[in-house]
Amino acid sequence: MRHALCSFLPCAFLGVLAALEGVADARDPHGVSGPQGISNVEDLLRRARQARDAGRWVEAEAAYELSLKAADAAWTTDAERAEIAAELGLCELALARYRDAADHLAQSLRKRDALRSGLAKRAEEGLKKAESRVVTFYLGVSPPDAEVFVDGKALGRPAPTYELFLEPGHHTVRARLDGHTEVVSAFDGQAGKDSSLTLKLPRAPERGAPGAVGAGPARPVDPAAWPADSAARPANPAARPALPLTALRIGGAALATAAAAAGTVFLLRADVVHDNLAERDVVLRRRGWTSSTCWWPNAPSACAEIRDEVAERDRFATLGKVALATGAVFGIATAASFLAEGWLLDETPVRGGVQVAPSTTGTQAGLVLQGVW
Repeated sequence: MRHALCSFLPCAFLGVLAALEGVADARDPHGVSGPQGISNVEDLLRRARQARDAGRWVEAEAAYELSLKAADAAWTTDAERAEIAAELGLCELALARYRDAADHLAQSLRKRDALRSGLAKRAEEGLKKAESRVVTFYLGVSPPDAEVFVDGKALGRPAPTYELFLEPGHHTVRARLDGHTEVVSAFDGQAGKDSSLTLKLPRAPERGAPGAVGAGPARPVDPAAWPADSAARPANPAARPALPLTALRIGGAALATAAAAAGTVFLLRADVVHDNLAERDVVLRRRGWTSSTCWWPNAPSACAEIRDEVAERDRFATLGKVALATGAVFGIATAASFLAEGWLLDETPVRGGVQVAPSTTGTQAGLVLQGVW
């Protein structure tokens, strides 16, 4: 009995360890995270580079794709993920998978400053070659939180604009949102050509409103049936002078867009400098640096460079915030002009011409412009 008990305990202990390992695998799709995840990424990258150097493109493409998925779950930097995406896109280009290659190369070039100059140049040349074989499709959606499908496939997280790479041929785009009428459009794309489309989802008519489902047909009103008193007659919109707001609205929208673009550029530059400082901090701490090293009387010369980069980061961040705030002011003023027109003229603003409407989501804000310029 004692011998059986001694044999049972090790087996039970091993069973518990196996169960815990299974739970860890279920929580982490790649089986590793943190420093161990970085080691897994490095192993996959080593295999991918060996296959790439040997010309085994299929094996290299599979290894790079696995390493990119593992990098998203591990503690890797934007520069490392951009480099993996660039190498993956170049492998897909060698395999004539032009649409996938364009996706990954464009993804890597969004962090162009983080790429090595040689790799960045190869990625740019590869993207040009891939774009000559696919359709570059620019899609705008209003409201921006609508769910969008291209050829029946959902695009994922809603956004006001999309940049997509599609195979040449016929494509169907569909957008839907609760409380709005679903919109469907189609287009034919040609290889090497850009295509653009804007989908605006109108609000669904309320029940009981004229033209709504279940409501009776609206009856025309005879102007002769109105009383002779001119005050009781409906006003003639054509007889009222139009306010000179169109030029101001166009200028306000242009200023808001320019300020928002400048603010975005400044903030992106500040983010790049911040990432560089973070990577340098990791390297210096491995060398024995601490937070007080630069305060020593004989501080290393690198401290001056670090202070300059911190000042540069703060300067660009401040400029970006000021530019975005300025753009928001112009955008709000432009949108408010429509309300002001309706209040001053006591009527609904004219629907023709240029229309500007604010558009916001949980993480983005902007303006939607429609009309003839």
